[in-house]
Amino acid sequence: MTDTKKIYFASPLFSEMEQLYNAHVVKRLREQFGEKLSIYLPQENAAINDKANYANSIQIADGDNHYLEESDILIAILDGLTIDAGVASEIGYFYSMNKPIIGVYSDIRQGLNDNQEKVKALDEVAESPFSYINLYTVGLVKKRGSIVRTTDELLKIMEDLLED
Repeated sequence: MTDTKKIYFASPLFSEMEQLYNAHVVKRLREQFGEKLSIYLPQENAAINDKANYANSIQIADGDNHYLEESDILIAILDGLTIDAGVASEIGYFYSMNKPIIGVYSDIRQGLNDNQEKVKALDEVAESPFSYINLYTVGLVKKRGSIVRTTDELLKIMEDLLED
């Protein structure tokens, strides 16, 4: 019998779009892995994340840190104009515990470097057709795990991790 792995799902959660995406990915993880995973999705923790109510900074930090400390694996959504400040903080905190981190970075502008017009545009001011992501945070994730582009890739890497 395999032990249940505890997952902390770090992602922005302040818009309907973000909450729907988070719920979609977590639903797929729960459907595929069932009892093998116990997933903490912060938006499901109404005690500190129901924004109609009030939780102060200490309550939020203590609440999330509790789940980070109990978790075996961090899944971090890296998408957005910049990495969400809370997600970056969660990555840093989790990194210090020397546990696996999987980043999901699905920006569709990445990986298209064979288009020479796009590469040439890099020489023009304010014409980068590629995405940017903070390399320090990326480095922390890569030192503890890997970064995938899609939910399907996330499911595959989770399958591999659960086999170990």
